[in-house]
Amino acid sequence: MSADSPRRRDSAATKQALLEAARRRFATDGYAATYIRDIAQDAGVNVALIARYFGSKEGLFRDCLASSADDLERSVADNLTVDDLPELMTSHLTGLKKGEYPTRILMLLRSSGDERAEEIRLGTLRSFAERIAAMTGSSGDAAVLDAQFVLAATLGLTILRSSGMQPLAAAGEAEITPRLRRLIIAMLG
Repeated sequence: MSADSPRRRDSAATKQALLEAARRRFATDGYAATYIRDIAQDAGVNVALIARYFGSKEGLFRDCLASSADDLERSVADNLTVDDLPELMTSHLTGLKKGEYPTRILMLLRSSGDERAEEIRLGTLRSFAERIAAMTGSSGDAAVLDAQFVLAATLGLTILRSSGMQPLAAAGEAEITPRLRRLIIAMLG
């Protein structure tokens, strides 16, 4: 291919680049302070492609939430036990996949004002809590409430780590996992 020939288009790669750039922006700046031109610039594409692939900023946010929710749901295998939770949550907190999980978790905390996006966001959080409660073998509102406390603590840890609060932000798996284990045992034990 010569320097004068047009660049080959890869719509799947472009869409993925937009989703990744948007997740980072939405997670760090929030919905209201995120501008589509910044997302397009971060992805290295024309801003018109956001409308082409997602319809609007709201559509892009919805797709970011849905894909983040899907990825996080897949990471929680059906055969997990309460004993597995500290390692799983630590891997999400420490971002073993190049910062993807903390960004995706932060996305679940961002409100957009878009009704469908809110349903996805709250549904994902509710589903996580219900799956954690099911791991305990208990059922009912009390079990879900305990699971929501564990989830809230993990989300709080994500926020504090992403804000750079030390020594939490620098803590690795060896420091985080035993502390999470104590917290989970205390809440769900």
